[in-house]
Amino acid sequence: MSEPTIHGEVAPGFGPVADAFRRNFSRHGEIGAAVAVFAGDRPVVDLWAGHRDRRRTQPWEQDTIVPVFSSTKGMAAFVVAAAVSKGVLDYEKPVADYWPEFAAHGKGAITVRQLIDHQAGLSGLDTVVKLPQIADLDGLAKILAAQKPAWQPGTRHGYHAITLGLYQGELVRRVDPRGRTLGRIFAEDIAKPLGLDFFIGLPAEEPIERVAVLSATKGLDILRYERDLPLRIGAEIFLERGHSHAALTNPRCGAPARATRREFLGVELPGHGGVGNARSLAKVYGAAAARTGALPIADDLLERLAAADTADDVPAADLVLHTKSRYHLGFRKSRGSFRFGSDKRAYGTTGLGGSFGFADPGTGLGFGYSMNRLGMAVLDDVRSRTLREALLRCKV
Repeated sequence: MSEPTIHGEVAPGFGPVADAFRRNFSRHGEIGAAVAVFAGDRPVVDLWAGHRDRRRTQPWEQDTIVPVFSSTKGMAAFVVAAAVSKGVLDYEKPVADYWPEFAAHGKGAITVRQLIDHQAGLSGLDTVVKLPQIADLDGLAKILAAQKPAWQPGTRHGYHAITLGLYQGELVRRVDPRGRTLGRIFAEDIAKPLGLDFFIGLPAEEPIERVAVLSATKGLDILRYERDLPLRIGAEIFLERGHSHAALTNPRCGAPARATRREFLGVELPGHGGVGNARSLAKVYGAAAARTGALPIADDLLERLAAADTADDVPAADLVLHTKSRYHLGFRKSRGSFRFGSDKRAYGTTGLGGSFGFADPGTGLGFGYSMNRLGMAVLDDVRSRTLREALLRCKV
């Protein structure tokens, strides 16, 4: 596959990232993508290339945005951190202190931290939920509060792929002094001040035409480009049993490759429904990593997000993703076989298909990557990895 024209700018010393980005198209099946790195509030990498569609008829533009799935979780975690910073929420207090109905079925002791670190046992829902029901926040809150944990809260963790954002959304709505939704808080308190092109709930006035069309990896492309196939997850979904099936198939939001549609993107899904670009991810994480003051989060709390040692009594084995993970205050931490950033203080979130954003407090850098060919790796997509490894070789 030929290498496309690369658009954008790279600061001196960051050429290796541009080289790796170019190779992703010739070696790793990239269709369209963007990568960005911010040193605090200063862009040092801002690149885009390829096409917005599989047929390669529509070029990926500077303002192209794309669904980034669970990379959205990092943006939601910043909203939660802002609420903690303002004193209206406490990570160590029970969720039921803010949402009394949540205490049903033995959930009264679950803390905010346990919930956002995927330890609550609420990775799936017994009630089938469809997109229109998610927009009915009061009705959804009753379903969420009535759910029984799938394991003893606080003893294990399992990725709350879809449900986490729903629980965060209701929790934040209850503590916000103005009763705003999480998506609106993000838009008003984070996205607007930072000038982000990122939405949790795509506004009706935003043209759907600039959203890149997603492409599933199929057939021979699986053999060409994929090396980390989620076989155990796929088996549980096929057999319709297990934690993976429960977490990844309900709420029923439609096939990931069909996410570029307004009925999906227009609903606030703080766990996996964000649409934006690499530039916005990198800008947020750059502000956090370098503590520029642009985020509504106190420096001591940003330091807490960057804590290097987050080990606790919960085993590292993820019951849903069947891999080893460590979560910390709503973010993934660099650990084990999935390492990112310059040291263990780095934190961020990955998204289905390969998107990724993270803060590297050790260097003051924020990283963002977005694309439209959906890779199949559980965590460490090879395209993101080559970009991150190239960044570590740069002279910061």
